[in-house]
Amino acid sequence: MPTIKHLIEHTKQYGNKHKTLYILALMLLFWAIYDGILSFVSPLIITQAGISGTLMGIIIGTSSISGAFFDFIACRIFKNTLFRRMFLIMFILCFIYPLLLYQAKSFWMFLIAMAIWGIYYDLKNFGEFDFIGKHIQPIDHSSSFGVLQVFISLGYLLAPILAGFMIGEVVGWKPFVLSWIFLGISIIFFLGLLILTKKSKSTTINSKKSPRKINFFMEISLWKKISKTILPVLLLTLLLNFVDAFFWTIGPLLAEEFKNMQQFSGFFMTAYSLPILFIGWFIGPLTAKYGKKKTALIGLLIGSILLIPLFIFKNFLPTIGIVFISSVFMSLAWPSINGAYADYISETKSAEKEIEGLEDFFCNLGYVIGPISAGFLFDLIGSSAAFSVLGLLGVVSAIVLLIITPKHIQVKI
Repeated sequence: MPTIKHLIEHTKQYGNKHKTLYILALMLLFWAIYDGILSFVSPLIITQAGISGTLMGIIIGTSSISGAFFDFIACRIFKNTLFRRMFLIMFILCFIYPLLLYQAKSFWMFLIAMAIWGIYYDLKNFGEFDFIGKHIQPIDHSSSFGVLQVFISLGYLLAPILAGFMIGEVVGWKPFVLSWIFLGISIIFFLGLLILTKKSKSTTINSKKSPRKINFFMEISLWKKISKTILPVLLLTLLLNFVDAFFWTIGPLLAEEFKNMQQFSGFFMTAYSLPILFIGWFIGPLTAKYGKKKTALIGLLIGSILLIPLFIFKNFLPTIGIVFISSVFMSLAWPSINGAYADYISETKSAEKEIEGLEDFFCNLGYVIGPISAGFLFDLIGSSAAFSVLGLLGVVSAIVLLIITPKHIQVKI
């Protein structure tokens, strides 16, 4: 996952050459604040409607299922994924989503709201890919995606703090109005992007090499073959996304439980989100010395160990401190494991589509079972104890993966 270090290096290298990219990054920064506010509020308003933690987890988990289904049918709906069209539809759905979420009272209404959430998030991804593909030189694609991710991460870092200040004893209309304000600012940058890109030329390069043509059953066979080879890495990807979904599902609920601290509840999620932005300064030497997979697994192991005693702490500040230190170690895993995928793709370019598809599938799987598990444990043992169980699960999983993961993995098709 890209960090502040990546942004600084990119800006030094390109300066004003990537002006449209920076406008898109600012657009996505304010969009991420909008989305982050609603992500923080969602579990609170669902449980506030009298829905159990288990059903709440199922509701939130369906957003990833909706997104995955939309991925499948999008190519049949859209003849092309022009970023202008994708972002325009995204903004329309983003305007509708808070209305549905605020008015929803039943299980089925929340499901509809989550479906819209999953769809507009995918539209955002389609728009990003189309813009980068057409307006950025191929050699700069990875770095440009990194810049966008830094701004998006900053948005999700700020959003819980802002949402926390808007929430009192119950979730009212204030966080929804605030989310619309940031959505409006994002739309202003979108309009600026439309104006700038009309003046700039597309950099799309048509490759003379025809894509590898394979049928559905051959593709399934390739997925099966490659997944067996990189299964430990895929399982780690699932775990990391499981943890992330777990935090965003019941983290706000735990933070709201501390008496007289509701206004500062957003700092809980900020403590979890902050380390990833700065871990890039340290990850290079660690992966060079210990290897990418081992660094990722040890980071997950130590971070999980720190979560286990969380149920003991009853005060807000010690809890935030534990979460922050745990996240520092867990954050080592994200860029390390992404680096491992980049290595596999670099070594076996013909398998790029399959490797990326498998990685995305296991990400989505983590975001489906993470909220469901979090909601179930929240009902069963409470929020702080649920995080302790999460830590225990992480420890066991990390130890098993350390044992079974080969030192060297080579993808062959």
